Amino acid sequence: MLSRPTKEQLLAIATSYGLQCDAADLAFFLAEIDKVMASYDVLDQLEEPGLPVRYARANVYRPAAGENPYNAWYQKCSIKGARSGRLAGKLIAVKDNVCVAGVPMMNGSALLEGYIPDFDATIIARILEAGGEIVGKAVCEHLCFSAGSHSADTGPVHNPHNFDYSAGGSSSGSAVLVAAGDCDMAIGCDQGGSIRVPSSWCGVYGLKPTYGLVPYTGIFSLDLTLDHAGPLASSVSDVALLLEVIAGEDGLDPRQKDVKVEAYSAALAGEIKGLRLGLVEEGFAWPGLSEPEVDELVRKAAFQFQELGAELTSLSLPLHRLGPAILCPLYFEGSLATVMQGKGMGTNWKGFYGTSLLKAFAHGLASRIDALSDMAKMHLLLGHYMQKQYHGYYYARAQNLVRVLNKAYEDALQQVDILLMPTVPIKATRLPGQDASREERMSGVGKLTVNTCPFNATGHPAMTLPCGIIQGLPIGMMLVGRRWQDSTVLRCARAFEQLRGSS
Repeated sequence: MLSRPTKEQLLAIATSYGLQCDAADLAFFLAEIDKVMASYDVLDQLEEPGLPVRYARANVYRPAAGENPYNAWYQKCSIKGARSGRLAGKLIAVKDNVCVAGVPMMNGSALLEGYIPDFDATIIARILEAGGEIVGKAVCEHLCFSAGSHSADTGPVHNPHNFDYSAGGSSSGSAVLVAAGDCDMAIGCDQGGSIRVPSSWCGVYGLKPTYGLVPYTGIFSLDLTLDHAGPLASSVSDVALLLEVIAGEDGLDPRQKDVKVEAYSAALAGEIKGLRLGLVEEGFAWPGLSEPEVDELVRKAAFQFQELGAELTSLSLPLHRLGPAILCPLYFEGSLATVMQGKGMGTNWKGFYGTSLLKAFAHGLASRIDALSDMAKMHLLLGHYMQKQYHGYYYARAQNLVRVLNKAYEDALQQVDILLMPTVPIKATRLPGQDASREERMSGVGKLTVNTCPFNATGHPAMTLPCGIIQGLPIGMMLVGRRWQDSTVLRCARAFEQLRGSS
């Protein structure tokens, strides 16, 4: 039987809300609460429905440094799916905020260390049914709160193009493992750029699909209005193939509504002659942020689309510069509600709740909250302050303004078919040294997502593709399309990939 609140506990709760309760009030409510909690007792006697787990889990282990040169693996394993299918022969790594039954999950944080999921996320089940082999969990940043690659409690993830440089985040390990050739494809998740930033800095292809196209069921959430899961790979064809397998409604994710799935692989064969691409001027030359050589390289790469018969124009989108500010309350107040208070799931939505994950994270918060990273603590402290002082006003205001931001992009996408800009306005940065100050470890991380984050709120598909190298470090170009037209983005990326391959 569940424990009932004591008089002292009830009084403390009442006081925290400014509610006046005398001894008679407390006695009355304690008696009434006892009656209601009988229903809670019943829940412990019922078997809750889970998600099916198929296919044997084998060779699960944490690799030693010699087998993990970039510190990008959290766990290795071998989960072989169906004997045939679209992913037969493909090796797939999975970001470590995605639940894979029988494989330890840490989500980059010591608060979850030791947790082993008892269910597979929907996308894992789909990969295995399609014949793919899950070969391990890729390190991600601490609770996915950073766009750098130095916040995971397992240590920094190194860029395979230069060991001393950041790989980007938060899907840091996923991008590195693809770039290093340790897997054919990887799953990443993206709330502000977490697929696209590391893909850009590691020189691989990464797609944040249309919001809701890929089910988020069984994945640790940051804010239900920003969550996206998607594919990373070393070729556009593999991105399209993995998307084909994981896309579509599962009936368990409230983010999904009227999902429109396309034949992504078949769409790659089409030409892009006549396709209209718009260079978003506000995506370039960010004051105090952009590096001119990155802007120049992306512009030069963009003009290559004209060789393929595409039309390239320049357009102004002033609201793009305000996107990061509009999204700020969603990150801080949204993550407070979903992560800190909702234990990675939140409430008030219908679908599958991973109760074992919820319990594990709740225990970690209760017993080891000081182990939160500085960025996570910032989200907790600022999010709580804003909620306490302003009662969700700015979160609500931001969500309303997202509609204005969305209309600006929609209007632009009536003039052109694809929006184009640098994925990240700067080259990969050096990893902070062991003696770096807290301020140095936090500084600059926010500017990495200025171009990527607005599309998490509006839900447009956005893909980064490698477009050149500066000082040995890859640079990414981002293509953004209309919602549910991920195939157009992929077709455009494929045409560029083929052109570059032949040049």
